[in-house]
Amino acid sequence: MAKTRRGKAAKLAAGALWQMTHAQIEEAFRRFKQANAEPKGELLHSNPFTLLVAVVLSAQATDAGVNKATPALFALADTPAKMAALGEDRVRDLVKTIGLFRTKAKNVVALSRKLIAEHGGQVPRSREALVELPGVGRKTANVVLNMAFGEPTIAVDTHIFRVGNRTGMASGKDPFEVEQKLEDVIPAHYKHHAHHWLILHGRYTCIARKPLCEKCIIADLCQWPGKTVAA
Repeated sequence: MAKTRRGKAAKLAAGALWQMTHAQIEEAFRRFKQANAEPKGELLHSNPFTLLVAVVLSAQATDAGVNKATPALFALADTPAKMAALGEDRVRDLVKTIGLFRTKAKNVVALSRKLIAEHGGQVPRSREALVELPGVGRKTANVVLNMAFGEPTIAVDTHIFRVGNRTGMASGKDPFEVEQKLEDVIPAHYKHHAHHWLILHGRYTCIARKPLCEKCIIADLCQWPGKTVAA
């Protein structure tokens, strides 16, 4: 019996026992759009390159923390050539308030040099090329493709992973599985802004420890049995 309960608990934790319908997902995004028609990312940037650097720096860090460090960095280096010329030591000093700053400074300078050597100093517009850059994974590539180039990509961070599983919108054991399910279930006309709506929802409403169900605009659509408000 104990093993059965543990198995059920594991499935519940993964959101495997509930699923939003397509109609509920459509309605959820209709409400997200109604509440915030043009959602924006919160990382400060001025061009595709500074966006790329900001997203690389934001790994395992908060956007607010990154935004405190990047104005001084970007004032000195807002292109790959300027960043490469600045050098790893100087970049490290400028981003030392951000977690894992040594590795991130190394990656920022290395990716700048790679952009110069292989892409004419421009940020490439393909996921395959982006993930070849130092410090750039699938999530970072998807953010850049969406925000810099308008591609309808879904960048699954911890917030989207939680929201997808908790609500029943897209359950999955890892970010890639959640990304693929979201690609399948989100209506095409909402995909451009979908990852911003989901990130903001997870960051400010569907938070990790105690979700604010009482202020959630999709509480009645959410399938999570732990909701603190009635459906």
